[in-house]
Amino acid sequence: MTQIIKTHLPEIGQPFSWATHASGVIYTAHGPIRADGSIDIGPIENQARLTFQNLKLTLEAAGASLKDVAQVLIYLIDVEEVRTVDSVYREFFEEPYPNRSTVIAKGLVVPGMKIEIVVYASAPAGLGS
Repeated sequence: MTQIIKTHLPEIGQPFSWATHASGVIYTAHGPIRADGSIDIGPIENQARLTFQNLKLTLEAAGASLKDVAQVLIYLIDVEEVRTVDSVYREFFEEPYPNRSTVIAKGLVVPGMKIEIVVYASAPAGLGS
């Protein structure tokens, strides 16, 4: 059975949950969403940092941490921004790094949005009990 993980992220009026838990795995996706529900469309460094901060807050709401992350899928719209995102990524993750894939997409759901991530993490024992 799937359990919704309550986060402190804003409701943005789309039909999805910020994070769910099923079979010992946390499933979550993030972008550069501010606390007021607006989307940061500024420099990629700021967008990436906000996106990974939202991930960290979500995992903490589930009783997990960035060390529990098994896989990160990163969607960018500009291949030239991979190095910048790598630099921000290292602020949040350390070796041994999670499995990761980076995809360069034609665009994301909001014009000006430059990054979106999908993450799979191990759920802490007792989540959903």
